[in-house]
Amino acid sequence: MPDLTIVFDLDGTLVDTAPDLIASLNAVLVNEGLPPIGYTKARSMIGGGARRMIEAGLTWQGRTATPDEIERMFQDFIAHYAVHIADRSQIFPGVADALDRLATAGCRLAVCTNKLERLSRRLLEALELSARFAVICGPDTFGIPKPNPEILRRTIAAAGGTAASAIMVGDSGTDVETARAAQVPVVAVDFGYSDPPVAQLRPDRLIGRFSELVPALMEVAPGLARPSGPWIVPQMPR
Repeated sequence: MPDLTIVFDLDGTLVDTAPDLIASLNAVLVNEGLPPIGYTKARSMIGGGARRMIEAGLTWQGRTATPDEIERMFQDFIAHYAVHIADRSQIFPGVADALDRLATAGCRLAVCTNKLERLSRRLLEALELSARFAVICGPDTFGIPKPNPEILRRTIAAAGGTAASAIMVGDSGTDVETARAAQVPVVAVDFGYSDPPVAQLRPDRLIGRFSELVPALMEVAPGLARPSGPWIVPQMPR
C-alpha cells in the first residue's frame, strides 16, 4: 500500500482512554455539587471533545449551564485530565503491530482527534506511540474540530499526503461524518465509544480488532479494485 496516508482517531480507536476521561468528567461534576455518572453511561459521552462531554454530563444530570460556566468547567477538566492522562488509559490490543506493518509498507501515519493537540501528544508519548506518527492534530491545531472535514484535509496535507490517497480510521459517527464530508474512505472499529453502534453508520469497512486492519485498508485503498458497499471483515478465531 505505497503512498497511502492513514489517519487515525485517538480516543476509542487507538487508545482506550475512557477510564481517565470519565474520572476527569466526574471530578468536574462532583466539584459542581453533582453526583458522578456511572462508567457505562459516561463512556457513551466520549467522542466529541471535552466540552461536549461536559455538556452531555450536565444534560444527563438535568442541569443547564451558561457558556462561561461551560468554559470554566472545561478548564477544570483539562487541568485534572492533564495530570491523570495516562493513569489507566491503555493501547488497544494489536495497535503497535498494525502501525508497524503499515509503516513498513510505506504508509504515512497521522492522528486527527478532537482531543487538544498538546494532550494528545502527552498521551501518545506516555504510551510510547507518538514517534510512529508524522503529525498529531487536534481541534486547536488548525482551529477546526471534527466533523468539519477541513481538519482531516489539513491533517492529511500536514503529513505529506493527499485526500485522494488517504483513509480514515475511527470509532464514531463523528469520524464517519468527517471522512464522508472529506470524500475519504473510512474504516471503523466496533470497540470504541460510538452511540449508536458504529455499524449502524455504515462505514466502508468495520473491524473488531486491529489484526483485521491491514486487510480492511487494502479493501478500501484508493485506486485498488475492491467490492462496492459496506463490508465487514470476517472474524478470525481468537
